[in-house]
Amino acid sequence: MVRGAIEALGYELVGVEYLSRPKAGHLLRVYIDSAQGIDLEDCERVSHQVSGVLDVEDPIRGEYALEVSSPGLDRPLFELAHFERFVGAVARVKLRHALDGRSNYKGVIEAVEGDEVVMRVEGEPVRLPFAQVASARLVPEY
Repeated sequence: MVRGAIEALGYELVGVEYLSRPKAGHLLRVYIDSAQGIDLEDCERVSHQVSGVLDVEDPIRGEYALEVSSPGLDRPLFELAHFERFVGAVARVKLRHALDGRSNYKGVIEAVEGDEVVMRVEGEPVRLPFAQVASARLVPEY
């Protein structure tokens, strides 16, 4: 719903997170990026545009906070294309359901093959079904 508005402004929609926080209210977090990077003015510009779209479409019941952010150094990975883009980088992946008794992985992204992410974890290749990925982020290396 918001992709068109964001791309019309010349930004890339990295992903969207919706967090339902019973005591703190709902949060809609939108991650954007561009070849020139993202600064506060970019976030404000996109926030204004996305707010307008959400006001018209009204997809969220009740009150919520809208947060527009750059992906940061610990960039979230929302799509298989994101994993492909960052082959060779270190990432943390959390699965919805344990695979061989394990649901948290940290390793180097080696490839995307079909609908699986191949990572080198503790020296061994591991194939993670993308459909089971609950969350994934790059691990910043300093």
